Amino acid sequence: MRVISGIARGKRLKAPSGMNTRPITDMIKEALFNVIGSDIIETSFLDLFAGSGSVGIEALSRQASKVIMVDNSFEAIKIIKANIDNCGFIDGFEIHRNDVFKAIDLLHRKGARFDYIYVDPPFTCESIFPRVMQALDKADILAEKGLIIIRTPRKLVLKNGLNRIIRYRINEYGESVLNYYSLKEDTCK
Repeated sequence: MRVISGIARGKRLKAPSGMNTRPITDMIKEALFNVIGSDIIETSFLDLFAGSGSVGIEALSRQASKVIMVDNSFEAIKIIKANIDNCGFIDGFEIHRNDVFKAIDLLHRKGARFDYIYVDPPFTCESIFPRVMQALDKADILAEKGLIIIRTPRKLVLKNGLNRIIRYRINEYGESVLNYYSLKEDTCK
């Protein structure tokens, strides 16, 4: 696993041990950032269930101005910090050890807005996917033209839309799927 592009290009990244974290492959990460493209520059990026921090670090490397990475695992937070240090980043990021649902609520209460929200829950807990989508739909933390990208197992089918968000793109990569959601047009008015 490595940083694919940007300031920290080529830097190797560590992953937490065990089966609880399945890091995104370089191929899927590259495909994700090809969709985002240069629009990532000077944006805010939220990485939920951050694991190794690979996606948030990629956003930092590609010049996102603010990246927040959230995971509830002590080991994951330790690995994220080591990966950040290895890449030489000193600012533009925050690392939070917190339950994702509590973090979403806290960010909502603070009035935070993100241009990109990347969500990568554990594949072993399928019931968490609809819960996290409901929480993001309810919380007002997605910027007007922002995107929520959620990685799911291929066999799991998410709703096309909820009250405020709608899926506009889906890409399959082996056993993983990237689902892209944006705010519904009437939500932005």
